[in-house]
Amino acid sequence: MKNILAAIDFSDISPLVIDKAAAISQCFASKLWLIHVAAPDPDFIGYGTGPQSERDWRAKTLKGEHQYIQERALELEQKGIDVTPLLIQGATVETIIKEAKKLEADMIVIGSHGHGALYKALMGNVSEGVIRKASCPVLIVPAK
Repeated sequence: MKNILAAIDFSDISPLVIDKAAAISQCFASKLWLIHVAAPDPDFIGYGTGPQSERDWRAKTLKGEHQYIQERALELEQKGIDVTPLLIQGATVETIIKEAKKLEADMIVIGSHGHGALYKALMGNVSEGVIRKASCPVLIVPAK
């Protein structure tokens, strides 16, 4: 295995996903791609860029997400892991699949929150979407 993609969402399960992906990366001396898919910028009818307050909020959120993923990558580098953090905006499942193909990922590591059927019906399920669409093995890290 040359490339492992770990998709994180900054939830409580993200540290577990990072730990599992890092362990696999160390075992195989693989490159680890630490990816977070940020929400795409909202579209505003009649506005090219949306209200200033929305732009300010999105900029602050993206800055915090960027800082978090950079800090996690630095921690992994200090453990001798070859890691590159990526923060990309887009539709979550589609972006993970696109990046996995682009990076020639041999495995995707992603968390599962264990939400119930009603939540899945209303909100969808990222891990299930990735499993259905991935062209490489997917390791699901369950919520404890």
